[in-house]
Amino acid sequence: MKWFILFFSIFSVINAQAQIPAGVYHAHDSLSGLTHELKIDNTYLIHTIYAKSPAGFVKTIGGFYSLENDVLTVKLEFNSDYEEDTTTSVELPVELVKEGLVLVGDPNLNFKKDPDFEQQLDGKWLFATRGPDEGQERRGESNSRKTMKFLSDGHFQWIAYDTETFKFSGTGGGTYTSKDGVYTENIEFFSRDNARVGAQLNFTYEIKGDDWHHKGKNSKGGPMYEIWAVRK
Repeated sequence: MKWFILFFSIFSVINAQAQIPAGVYHAHDSLSGLTHELKIDNTYLIHTIYAKSPAGFVKTIGGFYSLENDVLTVKLEFNSDYEEDTTTSVELPVELVKEGLVLVGDPNLNFKKDPDFEQQLDGKWLFATRGPDEGQERRGESNSRKTMKFLSDGHFQWIAYDTETFKFSGTGGGTYTSKDGVYTENIEFFSRDNARVGAQLNFTYEIKGDDWHHKGKNSKGGPMYEIWAVRK
């Protein structure tokens, strides 16, 4: 598909002094019918491609990015197609425009920035341990095996991966709300099972220091208690 070329392009039209506004961006590729989603903060970028109808996951990549010499370079932490392409870094061509950005290609892909929607759980989180917190060993940043959640402007995505082997174990995402201790997810893509798209999941949450205590029921209906730590 033509837009996979974007992940390996070398061109860039970013002004070297420009900064990409943090948030969530969406674009629709009229040729393929696919949705492209960018989640960006000050240091991290995730690009995910999926189909809405019928639901189908295509690809996701993500990692820490930098701007230098008019090139947006992303050092990947995960790549769902790693077994096929062995890619660990990419260079993305981007043009900043009013209300969004353009990935420059053939044709261009126009992203519109979603409205700002700040919530308490916004940010990057790494799975730390199963609750309750009784002083058990935590997975931590230094562990190559990671499960990360990225939440911004009413959208969430979790990704399970290994930074040493580049083994990709899965991802899912969609929209979310967090208010008054209730956390709700609405699934829009899910790499392991497209049948899960459209499901709504409800949990309770509590912030304790830099930890997010996440409680509810797992996919089998059993009790679930997870502790996630802020990724700094």
